[in-house]
Formats: sequence, structure tokens, C-alpha cells
Amino acid sequence: LPPGSCRAFWGWLNAVFNKVDHERIRAVGPDRAASEWLLRCGAVVRYQGSPKWQRDYNALPAGPLGRYKIEAINATDSCIMYRGFDYLDGLEHVTDIRLEKCMYIQDQCLQRLSETSNLQKSLQQLKIISCGNVTDRGILALHKLASLEYLYLSDLPGIREKETTFRVLQQALPKLELELDLE
Repeated sequence: LPPGSCRAFWGWLNAVFNKVDHERIRAVGPDRAASEWLLRCGAVVRYQGSPKWQRDYNALPAGPLGRYKIEAINATDSCIMYRGFDYLDGLEHVTDIRLEKCMYIQDQCLQRLSETSNLQKSLQQLKIISCGNVTDRGILALHKLASLEYLYLSDLPGIREKETTFRVLQQALPKLELELDLE
């Protein structure tokens, strides 16, 4: 194999995993379709009323349409990327998202997240950790998440204008508790 071809293959495969299947969303409902997307990409989800994380794609709960509502998403080390974010549109109960070591998460993704009207209503906690492509622009975009109560930011070398960025965010979201662990 020529050098770099393995990396290109994984990039292509990850793009395939993130392709949105609108038919599937209609057929199985937004929460089930989003669960499939997230688990395919290596993330885990927790459903409303359940203490345990769903990790196994093949053990996704069946049952009546819309019975399992995603409440939390932990995307640590996952390959979720912008093109898959349409899956988030139909989720109405997500209160908690963790994006850690997500190499495809960049400003555009955070912008898309904050423009998702259901997340504007439901999302209360967001943690963004070790996502090297996130800059001040992406963090500033979060100002539309009106229900956000807690934001944890750690190891984000792309953030350059810390004071300004956080002041603007805090003005937009006065109830926000901001916890920072940045160089």
C-alpha cells in the first residue's frame, strides 16, 4: 500500500459512516436512526430513564417507534463528522453531549449543533475536550444554545482569544457555568 492510503481509506469509511439516510430516519424514527449513526461511528448513547450506556450496535433496543429517547451522547474517540449532524435534528431529549478526542469535530460542527432547534431547547451540558480543530469561532457559535447550563472546555489549542471569547459567551448566556482547563 502506498503511504497515506490507509489513512485515506479510513477517512473514506468514516465519511460513509456519517452519510445521512433520511429514509432510515423516517422508517425507524430520529432517536433510533441517530443511535445507529453514533454507535457506527464509535460513540455511545444513554436513553431517557436508563442508567447504562448503549455501546453495542447489535444490541440496540428494539420496540415501538420512538420508545427509546436519546438523553446523553458521549462521542469520545468517535469519527462523527459534520455530514452526519442531520441525525441530531430530530432528537428532542438530549441534555448532555461530550465531544472528546473527535478529530473531525471543527467549528462548523459546533455551529451546526447550536443551530439545531431541538438542542437549543434541551441541551444543558456540553463538554469539549481535546478536539484540535476547534477554534474561538466554534466556541462563540455555541451562544445559540439557550438552555446550556454547563460548558466544560479542556485541551483546545485552537482557542486563542480566551478572555474575549468567554466574555462574549457569558454575556449571551448569563446562566452558563463555564469550566476551563486550557493552557
